[in-house]
Amino acid sequence: MFLKILFSYLLGYLKICVEGYYIERFINICKSKQITIWNLKRNKDICLYLNVRISEFKNVRDVAKKTKCKINIKSKKGMPFLLHKYKKRKIFGILLILISFFIWLSSNFVWNVDIIEENGNEPVNIRQDLENIGLKTGNLKSKIDTKQIINKIRLERKDIAWLGIELKGTNAIVKIVKSDEKPEIIDENEYCSIISNKAGVITKINAQSGTANVKVGDTVKEGDTLINGWMEGKFTGIRYVHAKGKIEAKVWHTKSKKVLYNTTEKEETGSTENKYEIKFNNFKINLYKKLSKFEIYDTIEAENKIRIFSDFYLPISIVKKTNKELKEEQKLYTLEEAKNKGIEELQNELDNEIEDKNSIVNKNINTYERRRWSRYFCYV
Repeated sequence: MFLKILFSYLLGYLKICVEGYYIERFINICKSKQITIWNLKRNKDICLYLNVRISEFKNVRDVAKKTKCKINIKSKKGMPFLLHKYKKRKIFGILLILISFFIWLSSNFVWNVDIIEENGNEPVNIRQDLENIGLKTGNLKSKIDTKQIINKIRLERKDIAWLGIELKGTNAIVKIVKSDEKPEIIDENEYCSIISNKAGVITKINAQSGTANVKVGDTVKEGDTLINGWMEGKFTGIRYVHAKGKIEAKVWHTKSKKVLYNTTEKEETGSTENKYEIKFNNFKINLYKKLSKFEIYDTIEAENKIRIFSDFYLPISIVKKTNKELKEEQKLYTLEEAKNKGIEELQNELDNEIEDKNSIVNKNINTYERRRWSRYFCYV
């Protein structure tokens, strides 16, 4: 449809208003006669705005007479009218022709790869894998074998359950459905013991199958055996089993941090500057000559690809670089301030590490000062 509209622009088209009581019949007859009409907008009940090619305007007028509708030309659009308007400006005309040729030529390539995943989480390295197989910006659409790419990706990646590729305009839309992780299958008849994966103090142990190797109150280390995979009976002797049981323990998370009394910290001043560059595929043109006026700064880069329609990208993008000024400040903390700062930072780290906050039984915070710096240990 896009190519039809682009072709209509090159040949010229009219914006018309159709008035009458048989608007639906008018549209149906135009469709049945394969008359290209687009951008239909209805106003009230008897007025319809639409676009039609110059070459098909006569046919539309005949349909209007047949359906007893009235036609008014609102405006004339397209290359012929534009050239007529600027016929004395040859350079402008030549430039317009070159731009049109450039757009037509660009329509044969892929200039953007849009990856869509159902949860919005793009699989790791998927773009690199697609590029290695042959789906990347700058490739001819006719050279892209979507079926072959789909088969190769599914064979190479076990984390993708389904993948679909659709070429629309100059945009390649890749839709991905991730596969669920295969659950670990446990053989209930296989002999095994239960091993501790953390250090802690046992608070509850219930061996359903096997023999408990520890008791409540014991301190265990990572790798210690908690329930042995064997049972001993008076008449059956020792027999090996698949150990099962429920074990609860108190475990601790340890964090330490050093806070200097005298330190240099960077803070944003609020001043920013923007610099731009034009990118033609992989070729960049800087629109700035001078270096940043800031001595210390962070740079945030954002790239916006230029597109004419929703799925028609051009091989041109504008790169915006935002420099945020930073200033270095000497911070001099007192003992109490350094202590509070270290505790706060450690608490934030532990909160991110511990999923169940309600399982926290106790917190121990130890601090001590040595020479010109303090060190803190936080036990949870």
